[in-house]
Amino acid sequence: MAKAPTRAVQTLIDAALPHALQRFQASREHFGEHAAAELGVDPDLILKTLVISTDQGLAVCCVPVSAQLNLKKAAAALGARKAGMADPRQAERATGYVTGGISPLGQKTPLPTLIDATVEHAAQIYVSGGRRGLDIRLSPTHLAQLCGARFTDLRR
Repeated sequence: MAKAPTRAVQTLIDAALPHALQRFQASREHFGEHAAAELGVDPDLILKTLVISTDQGLAVCCVPVSAQLNLKKAAAALGARKAGMADPRQAERATGYVTGGISPLGQKTPLPTLIDATVEHAAQIYVSGGRRGLDIRLSPTHLAQLCGARFTDLRR
């Protein structure tokens, strides 16, 4: 019997937007870099989903696995004074996903979302499909549309 789709995948199915599922052997660390190697994809096109905590609450930042998030830029883009990485348990509770499988799509509590501007014009990008070992290939425009996200410079 096939597994039921994750909330992230179901979000795309419900929206009838083109996408492809990419399965790979999951890792217990360096999730994004591992996914890039397993899928043979440029690490600049695979986005890690980082949950941050600001003085205005939690938010999501999607940056390429080849880059580091600049928390000051993220805070400024969100209109917050400062930002830090959210506690993993808090991120899991808010999104409904486990660390290493947090997707910007289909979150239990939709969080304000930013996507690094370097991928805005890419034909396709990859994000977590809502579980470790599952990525979704889709257009960055569709990702932003479904998340209510905006593109901004987030790299350190």
